[in-house]
Amino acid sequence: AALNPWDVMLCVSGTAIACENALVLAIICSSPALRTPAFALVGSLATADLLAGVGLILNFVFRYVIRSETVSLLTVGFLVASFAASVSSLLAITVDRYLSLYNALTYYSERTVLCVHTMLAGAWGVSLCLGLLPVLGWNCLRDRAACSVVRPLTKSNVTLLSASFFLVFLVMLHLYIEICKIVCRHAHQIALQQHFLTASHYVATKKGVSTLAIILGTFGASWLPFAIYCVVGDPDYPSVYTYATLLPATYNSMINPIIYAYRNQEIQRSMWVLFCGCFQAKVSFCSRSPSDV
Repeated sequence: AALNPWDVMLCVSGTAIACENALVLAIICSSPALRTPAFALVGSLATADLLAGVGLILNFVFRYVIRSETVSLLTVGFLVASFAASVSSLLAITVDRYLSLYNALTYYSERTVLCVHTMLAGAWGVSLCLGLLPVLGWNCLRDRAACSVVRPLTKSNVTLLSASFFLVFLVMLHLYIEICKIVCRHAHQIALQQHFLTASHYVATKKGVSTLAIILGTFGASWLPFAIYCVVGDPDYPSVYTYATLLPATYNSMINPIIYAYRNQEIQRSMWVLFCGCFQAKVSFCSRSPSDV
């Protein structure tokens, strides 16, 4: 088959995603200081994105090297499970951030460890089930009329996936609005205790709110076009529409390590240790959690 430039771009995107997130996992696994429940969520996100990147590479290889409907179905199921785990991990991180602010006094307790493990088990369990659905028979290999814009997934299958994404997006939007309220309230309480609002309080509040806006905006801009097109699109439309909406969705897995890992100061310090074998004491690092908020 002729080489499709869109498939090449997806393969390149998958390679970049796999390399970025493999580095994040190497940093987390090599540093004992990062073996905490909060960083376990970041590790879960990196693992899901790493698998998604590998899935994009395998999809390219099997499309042009091993042309088999069975292999294609397995690859699609693998990609669905990986991206579903990525979105689920983002939701778990959002819930964790909310709880770390709402229950700040009891956050570092054994209950938090149990909560994080429960969220991880639920996220990966649901993602695995979504990935197995097309493999176990919910596909259009025998009924071409039931195909969606993402072959061999059926229209009802992509509708379920899109509806799940919209639900996750709305929950994240609600939680980030609540986080903004808590951040602003904390800044106001500090200002009242000190009888005036200092510039540092204003800057910290503005930074926290802008960070949340960037996180949610990046997530929505990456996935919303593809989720909407899966619902309204028709399989008879040109495939370029599918590629044009799917490619930005993969960029979310490329941006996630930058937002949730590389900006964190503990991750930065571990990178110094991993690559340099030493740590310069003159550089100051102080991070209380995997997020700036």
